[in-house]
Amino acid sequence: MSRADKIFIDNIRDIIENGVWDTDLDVRPHWDDGESAHTVKKFGIVNRYDLREEFPILTIRRTYFKSAFDEILWIWQKKSNNIKDLSSKIWDQWADENGSIGKAYGYQLGIKHKYPEGEFDQVDRVLFDLKNNPQSRRIMTNIYNHADLNEMHLYPCAYSVTFNVSGNVLNCILNQRSQDMLTANNWNVCQYAILQHMFADSCGLVAGELVHVIADAHIYDRHIPIAEKIISKEPYPAPAFIKRDKCNDFYKFTTDSYALEDYKYHPLDEKIPVAI
Repeated sequence: MSRADKIFIDNIRDIIENGVWDTDLDVRPHWDDGESAHTVKKFGIVNRYDLREEFPILTIRRTYFKSAFDEILWIWQKKSNNIKDLSSKIWDQWADENGSIGKAYGYQLGIKHKYPEGEFDQVDRVLFDLKNNPQSRRIMTNIYNHADLNEMHLYPCAYSVTFNVSGNVLNCILNQRSQDMLTANNWNVCQYAILQHMFADSCGLVAGELVHVIADAHIYDRHIPIAEKIISKEPYPAPAFIKRDKCNDFYKFTTDSYALEDYKYHPLDEKIPVAI
């Protein structure tokens, strides 16, 4: 059993068995048919993944590695807020007629700021510090910019990353205010594991622990039967994570730079509805 499977199964069981329902509250999310989308949740889940041991992708259901990779490149490498720069359709419902999602995600990472060492955007500041000040305890990003929230079509869910170097090992903390566990949990874990490998390879480091902190970890009411079916599956071993090229330049990585070898997973026949 992969560790990612065990963590996911334990999280889902804990939320279903011990979580708090919001069925008596007036909630913002709704389903396509207009009905309110209620959830059961746990507060303050913390999961740890050691990327030196395995790549944290689920085998009890498929996570689309290449699409997840493409989205993280869209946000962190392209620093884009326009779906025309993204291969998948996952952001279409939040885009305007021009394809923009407003001043969100990649837009925030691309804003330049002045420092004593020069002018950097958030991504370039991380790269600079990892290469020049790896002992720093100030290497982090934050895209939850209150001044621009009114111009974001969706407030950031995964909003902050803290980077910490111990010896030659790059560890990261991903902070997330809200997590739709069934549709997005492992998607986000895989994305930020890839991102951590990208930063590590760009700076001559080894990717170590990824710590995922979730403030509001929830399962939607219509997802419960599907979630129970998924966690009933027998997990396969984790696939091998391989680097397919010699690229060590953060801005030259492509979705072909990394791949999974021997990725076995259980198919999922049901379509998971998305609350909006």
